Amino acid sequence: MFVAGCGGGGSAAPQPARDGSVEGLDGSSEAMTSGMDAGPGANDGASADGAVIAPQQVGPHIVVDQFGYRTSAEKIAVIRNPKTGFDSDASFGLGGKYALVDSASGQTVLEGTATFWGGDAGAVDPSSGDQSGRFDFSTVTTPGSYYVLEEMSSVRSSAFKIADSVYQDALVQAARVFYYQRDAAKPAAYAGAGWADTAEHPQNAQCKLYTAVDAGAATRDLHGGWFDAGDQSKYTIFMANNAIELLRAYSETPSAFTDGTNVPESGNGVPDVLDEVKWALDWLSLMQNPDGSVLSIVNNAGASPPSADSAPCTYGPASTSATMAASAAFAYASRVLGASGAATTAYPGYAAGLATRATNAWSWASANPAVTFDNTAAGLGGREEEVDANGQLYQALQAAVFLFEMNGGAAYQAFFDANYTQLPTTLDPFAMGPLDTALEYTRSAGATPAVATAIISSFQSRLAAFPNFAAQHANADPYLAPLQTYPWGSNGAKAGQGNMFFDVDEYAPADAGTPSIGSLYAERYIHYLHGVNPLGLVYLSNMGAHGATNSVSRIFSLWFTPSSQWAAAGASAYGPPPGFLSAGPNPTYSWDVCCPTGCGSPENDALCGAAPLAPPAGQPIQKSYRDFNSSWPLDSWLVSESNDGYEVQYIRLLSKFVH
Repeated sequence: MFVAGCGGGGSAAPQPARDGSVEGLDGSSEAMTSGMDAGPGANDGASADGAVIAPQQVGPHIVVDQFGYRTSAEKIAVIRNPKTGFDSDASFGLGGKYALVDSASGQTVLEGTATFWGGDAGAVDPSSGDQSGRFDFSTVTTPGSYYVLEEMSSVRSSAFKIADSVYQDALVQAARVFYYQRDAAKPAAYAGAGWADTAEHPQNAQCKLYTAVDAGAATRDLHGGWFDAGDQSKYTIFMANNAIELLRAYSETPSAFTDGTNVPESGNGVPDVLDEVKWALDWLSLMQNPDGSVLSIVNNAGASPPSADSAPCTYGPASTSATMAASAAFAYASRVLGASGAATTAYPGYAAGLATRATNAWSWASANPAVTFDNTAAGLGGREEEVDANGQLYQALQAAVFLFEMNGGAAYQAFFDANYTQLPTTLDPFAMGPLDTALEYTRSAGATPAVATAIISSFQSRLAAFPNFAAQHANADPYLAPLQTYPWGSNGAKAGQGNMFFDVDEYAPADAGTPSIGSLYAERYIHYLHGVNPLGLVYLSNMGAHGATNSVSRIFSLWFTPSSQWAAAGASAYGPPPGFLSAGPNPTYSWDVCCPTGCGSPENDALCGAAPLAPPAGQPIQKSYRDFNSSWPLDSWLVSESNDGYEVQYIRLLSKFVH
């Protein structure tokens, strides 16, 4: 995530227009939701397959998963009548007759009425500001292209597919985000001509400790790795944990990942997601000192494009938390890559080398349990990665589990058994790591039976009292993806919640009450991220060429700046690459604290505008979003920045439904 000081630039504050655009001070417009994507569903009188049908209006009132639905899955379109928020004047009657229409033939496949949310057409959901209903067409399982039509008004949804392959391309694009996040040259053959770049941050091959930047100071080669978010710094803890999540995704559903996503390693016989993890591990290996400790951060100033950044590279010293995080990633990757015949053939000796790195890191961190480094206080990076004592214990427990699985060491098992009860007891969809670590141990060969039983029992009891689980049972959220709170990065929390619910079928079937209800609930969060939300917006960037009618056009990034050719899909030359998951609705959004008159100069103060942008400010929670990427002091990163941590949760969730 990006954190700015009160010295940066910004763009003039756009203001909402009644047509759903926002007008800049120069008279230009930017879409609040892109509406420019070249996906199916445009009001052109043609279906997604090219068959001519009667022209109908694709409106914002019938929202669906714009990629589609698996044949056996629940399929629900949400009908919405806005009552509060920026779109409250766009009324729509809920009581009509709805039809599922085959978009190739124009034939009606199913007709029915909507079931009102709250049992009453007049009930308004405060989290979205909408009255709503649901049109259920789950009984339709025939593959094809469809849309939902309100027959009297001839208003219809975006076109979508019913097929068991509907998520495959979205998964590929989301996974390719990590290629775009690589700190490396990106040839057009892999990146596409619009996002190609020459060598990025070659100065990272001569990086200096942040306290020793004079001309004669020693340098380290710390090239590679992933940019963490919209900034271009690289953080050991975050990168290690994100690599672990990609390994989890692969381990849980290996069939979802192929060797053909067009990255440089494609075709080597190894699933590309494992090649991507290796890219991160290679950087973590460069960060490791001979004594086993691991450096904490590499700081890059950032530029658009990244190759334009010529500022010197600096790094932060080793810390206990960074070293434990790296130990966990090394150990887990050693086990997963070591079990892959393709990986051991492509990378001989690599898994064994990771095992050595993992144990060396554990030994150093265990001998140095309280070495901390506050990177933001040192002026490095855009957000703080250092953790408190509880966070350090979590990193150690995570490493202990993976080391125990790697070599069965009794000391790692004893450490986990003695300390696992100190893991957080709350179920937090935005911080899935502690739960994942605990459940991972229950799957470990040789795990202490009493400890494994206690972990599963605790999960079951916490789940039974979990508000989001109860809300799913009650269909309390009109858009079927409830969160009790919407934090900064709510889309990451939505994906995390889906991953948590998927665990229900395995670990808490008695609490589920219905077979496969956990996977049913999990998939609803995918539908939310794919357009079943009050904005009818696919929260992935630039997906028009991949099946979305209305996807995010702007991502906050030091690369995809408002003045660059990557500013906005459909409005600049290229827009951001496909597949970046934006942070999502954030009811705490506001302009920078320096606004309206304390930003350092009259020119800076003028960037604030008259009031915080609405939306995202001053809206019902689920409408607290705007498709914009303005920098300081409008601080769009609070809603529109992507983050590798959000991305891995989405990839992990989506991959569970790709076969």
